[in-house]
Amino acid sequence: CMELWQEIPHGALPGSIADVWIVEQTALMPLPMAFDGFVEQSKRVSPTCLISFERNRYSVPASFANRPVSLHVYPDRLVIAAEGRIVCEHPRIIGRSHDRPGQTIYDWRHYLAVIQRKPGALRNGAPFADLPGAFRRLQDLMLRRPGGDREMVDVLALVLHHDEQAVLTAVEMALEMGVPTKTHVLNLLHRPIDGKVLGGPPLDTPQALILHR
Repeated sequence: CMELWQEIPHGALPGSIADVWIVEQTALMPLPMAFDGFVEQSKRVSPTCLISFERNRYSVPASFANRPVSLHVYPDRLVIAAEGRIVCEHPRIIGRSHDRPGQTIYDWRHYLAVIQRKPGALRNGAPFADLPGAFRRLQDLMLRRPGGDREMVDVLALVLHHDEQAVLTAVEMALEMGVPTKTHVLNLLHRPIDGKVLGGPPLDTPQALILHR
């Protein structure tokens, strides 16, 4: 269609439709940015790194425990902001029944700073109940030996500095090789595979996931 514009005379003005369109574009006003429609609420993060909204609870990075945050409520998601930046986001859970208990929505990454200080919290910590399958299988093996809590925490914390999918791939390979150790996962993460390093360049750790003491 646009190719035909080059050939079809405009009729009312000299030149083709394409020629007139080029001239008109210079006079057009840019479209405004899409309206960012949300309802803002002030929240205080609990000591367990949660905020409440509509009978449900949502996790926030541990560095914001016991601190105020701003909740931006959209129809389909909740965005938590603090200190002038977005710190996390969750899909919004909408439940119409008031007879059912509310849900708690965790992001296990929000609690990495906590288990780095207290590795034992990993064993029965609710935020880690839904770890990706490879992490869960590795955890089951590591927690059977002394020091396994700390070793598993160190593996999970790799996602702060490397692509999460790359870490998962390294863990899966370590499991397949029958060497489920932190050292082997690290070696695989930095070993060239098909000419590429699995872990890629180090990532900048999001400030929201760092626990400032």
